[in-house]
This record gives sequence, structure tokens and C-alpha cells, in this order.
Amino acid sequence: MPLPKVPSKGSVTRRGFAVLRVAIYEEPWIFALSVLASMLYGAMTVADGWALGWATDHVIRPALERGDTTFGAVAGLISLFLGIAVLRAIGVVGRRIGAGVMQFRLQATYRRRVTRQYLKLPLEWHHKHPTGMLLSNANADVESTWYPIAPLPMAVGVIAMLAFATVAMFAADVWLALVGCLIFPLVFVANVFFQRVLQPLATRAQELRADVSEVAHESFDGALVVKTLGREAAETERFTVPTHELREANIAVNKARGVFDPVIDSLPRIGILIVLLVGVARVKSGDAEAGDVVQVAFLFTLIGFPIRALGWVLGELPRSVVGWDRVQRVLTAEGGMEYGEEKLTSAKAARLEVTDVRFGYLPERDVLAGVDFTVEPGRTVAVVGPTGAGKSTLTTLLTRLVDPEEGAVKVDGLDLRELARDELAGSVALVAQTAFLFDDTIRGNVTLGADYSDDEVWDALRVAQGDGFVKTLPDGLDTKVGERGTSLSGGQRQRIALARALVRRPRLLILDDATSAVDPQVEARILAGLRSAVQGEDAATTVLVIAYRKATISLADEVLFVDEGRIAAQGTHLDLQRSTPAYRDLVDAYEKDAARREEEADLAAELDDLDSEGASA
Repeated sequence: MPLPKVPSKGSVTRRGFAVLRVAIYEEPWIFALSVLASMLYGAMTVADGWALGWATDHVIRPALERGDTTFGAVAGLISLFLGIAVLRAIGVVGRRIGAGVMQFRLQATYRRRVTRQYLKLPLEWHHKHPTGMLLSNANADVESTWYPIAPLPMAVGVIAMLAFATVAMFAADVWLALVGCLIFPLVFVANVFFQRVLQPLATRAQELRADVSEVAHESFDGALVVKTLGREAAETERFTVPTHELREANIAVNKARGVFDPVIDSLPRIGILIVLLVGVARVKSGDAEAGDVVQVAFLFTLIGFPIRALGWVLGELPRSVVGWDRVQRVLTAEGGMEYGEEKLTSAKAARLEVTDVRFGYLPERDVLAGVDFTVEPGRTVAVVGPTGAGKSTLTTLLTRLVDPEEGAVKVDGLDLRELARDELAGSVALVAQTAFLFDDTIRGNVTLGADYSDDEVWDALRVAQGDGFVKTLPDGLDTKVGERGTSLSGGQRQRIALARALVRRPRLLILDDATSAVDPQVEARILAGLRSAVQGEDAATTVLVIAYRKATISLADEVLFVDEGRIAAQGTHLDLQRSTPAYRDLVDAYEKDAARREEEADLAAELDDLDSEGASA
């Protein structure tokens, strides 16, 4: 059965109760058990009032009139109250545990749904939504949605308690019971008024939580920029603005609660005073027993707190509705990729075809336009082009992070859109220029939890020229690298990322300038190891590499020169050097720039040596 629908418009109360219906639909058995426990608590609370009234008329008042009592009467009275107390305690424990389990299960369920939706949505959707907002959706918004669940079983039990209490009060004295009939509607009216005041305040506070999360996330990710450019004070000020706004919004919410709480607290107490005034008059006139007055007054003292549970539920509905709306914007977002049922069954190197592909991030602004090429199995092709030519965009299409607007990308003759989910990831691996490492061990970052032996990990590290520095680490493969691999250099992170791809023995390996952070000597050894690992008659891997350095380009059997989103030329490196001036100028410029940077590094090292010698002298 589908989930109950939550209307997109209407009053907060109506929409809030619709969200609660969803919660009950999701966890019906836990809700039923917690409500039964709450009803037991309510019944025993009413039973306390009846027992007190009965004891007043049949034990306490006779004892005061006679001046003594019997052991049996006292023992019976204690047993009665003790039995009621035990049953009420069972109700309290069951209600609280049930409500807590229900709330946390719902939070976990919706966090998983939001996370699965994030993974399902294409990369272009993520580019349009700040990370801080996405974190807020999965955390604060999910929590807010299910805040009313904690008092919900209590509130439902209160309804039963009010029914029990109303019957008991009318059975005791009609006129005293009418006082309750006046007080309870006032409590409800006060709660409805409170919702209307709180809704815009809660909405604003929830939005500001996302803003604060977004700024904080950017500050943490940009810590290097902030520290090196001396922007600590400016970044602190930037963070101060939304945090102060959130502070004021939360204060406004609590001010509203501060006004509401005393009102809701005072209504049952006013009811007690009216009961006592009316009750004393009726006892004097002989129209009521003292026990009846005690019973009704006691019920008012007990139900004052449970009535608050109704207020808690109603008071949390605005925040719940806001959280639900923000979560649903993620869960109902469109743009998820469609998958087919085809499988890639071959174990040999993949054949790659790109046919008339067009793609752009903005309307009517193509990044790639009419790209068309084929990479035969086992061959290595370098893609070379100026900045902004569309090289990295091409890698996102080949790994199906995005789909082309026109044309097709095929592996082994199958359109990527026809493949089953996760099928492409089993055959294709991408090593990006910026290597991302998890806060895990070297082994964990290479295997990503898959079942690879240590020998396989070391073999991959050896080809990636990472085995040497890993062996020098304190714990070898078990060394923790820190968040984003901060304990390693940029070149070391790239080698770990390359080993992560190689250990999977991909049939198609895509390198997006994946050796840019290592020095030329290490790069040469990586390329030599990669060449011997993937080439030959029985090659199991096809390689496509985004290249800048001549050493990287020399790995390729063929070069694709990309310019302005098109394949401007195609051939071997030597052929393009002779036939394509734009290619020759670009590669020479890259080479001169690399040589200049190398010379500057050597000069800096020589100056450091001279400084050290001077200091020694």
C-alpha cells in the first residue's frame, strides 16, 4: 500500500496530522503497543483518583470519625494503591520505550531514504544544491519531522485518559464534571492559537539551520584557503551573521513557548480551584460527598501534565511540517537515471564507442558537440586539449555520471543507458586528478571494503609506485590516513587512488590527469608499470588518459586532440606534432611550463642548501 498523502497546502494542524498518519503507517505495531501502554497509564491515573475518593469515604473519614482503624483496612488500602502504581509504572515504561523506538526507527528509515536518493540523483542535481543544505536535509530536517513522535503515544493515551476521567467525574458529580468540560476545550483552543504563532517562527529557524550548516561546511572544506590567505576574521564574521540570526530565531520560538507554557499549565489549576469552590458548596448543601470532591480535584491535578502532551504534539507540528517539506523536496526530486537489464559478460579489455555525443551544463551552451571516436580493446588513447575543451566532461560521460543530451556512449556495443545498475562500475574505473581518500587505513582506501587479499593490494600499489612509501609508514597497510588523506602528500594520495582503481582490474581505465601531483621521475615509473600491466596481446584493460605531459602522452597508442568541444585531430603523437600546429603549440607550452616549474623547484632547493651552509659557517 502507498504511504498516506500529506497535502501540500492547508492548515498546519491538518498537514501535521497527515505527517503523523505517515508515521503510524510506517510503524503500526510499535505505535499500537506504545498507545496501549499509554492507555494503561491513563486508566491507572484515573483509578488513582477513584481509589483516593473511595479511601476518603470508606477508610480515612470513618477512621477520623471513630478515632481508629483496622490493620486489614490499611493493608487493603496500601495494596490497592501499590497495585495501581505498579500497573501505571508498566504503562509509563512501555509508552516511553515504544515512543523512543518508533521515533528513532523513523529517523533512521528516512535518513537512509534521503541518502539513497542522493546516490540516485545525477551529478548535475548535486551541483545545484549546496552540501550544507543536503547535510541539513539528512540530519536536522529528518529529526524535526519526527519530533512529535516522542509525545504522540502519550497524547493518544491522554485522549483515553480524558474519556476515562470524564466518565469518572460525571459518575462522581455532574456539576463538578461540567468544570472539566469547560477547561478541556480551553486547553485545545490555546494549543491551536500557539501553532499559528509558532509556525512562521519554526519555519524560519529550520531554514537558518541549513544556512549555518552550509557556511560551516564551506569553512571546514576551505580551511587551507582561509588559513593561508589570512581570512580567519572575515570567515568568522561570515559565520557570525547566520548563527546570530539562528540564535534570534530560536529565542523567538522559545519566547512563544514561554508565553504558552504558563497558560497551559494554569488552566488545569484554575479548574482545581473552581472544583474546590463548587465542591465545598455542594458538600455543605449535602448534594455531594467529600470523596467525590477529592476524586475530581485529584483527577485535575493528575491530568494537568498529560494534557501537556497534547500541547507538545500540537506545538511540534509546525516544525514537523517544515522538516517534512524539506525532506520531501529531496525524496521527490526528479532526474534519477534510468537503468536497463543488460550485462557486461566479457572478461577481456572493453571496446569503447562514443557516437555523435552532445552535452552542455547550460541551455544552448554545448561543452561537447558531435564528439565521435572509438577505442579498440586493449589500446591506450590519450585525450589532449586546452583548458575548457571538455576533457573532464568527457570522463563524466564515459563513467555515466551524466548522460549525453544527444548521441550515445557504448561499451562492448551496449549503450550505457541499457546496462543494469552497478554493471558499469564493475568494468570501468576512473582516477580523477583530485584524489579523494576516506578517513580510513591505506588498505581500506584501496579496497573500499571489497574482498581483496593483501597480495592484490600490494600488487596494485606496486604498479602505482605506492608500495615504497606505504612500507615506510608506521603500520603499513593499516596506517590511518586522516580525513581526506591529510597525512599524505598530494602525489601519495594520487598513487593510492590509482591503486584503488588497478586492484579492481578494470576492463576500461580512465585517468583524468591522475599523475599531475607526482614528480616526473615517479610519473615515468608509474607509466612504465602501467604500460607493462595493461598492454600486450592479451591485454585485459583499455586505457583512456587525459594527458598534459609528453611522458603521459607517450603511453598512448593514439591521441585525440579536443578543441572547443570537438575532436579536432586524431592520430599518433608524432603525426599530430607534424600535422596540427595547435596541438604542437599546446603540448610544447605544457612542456615548457613543466620545465619552468621544475627549474624553479631545483633553484629553491639550491637556495635552501646555500642557506644551510651559511648557517653552519
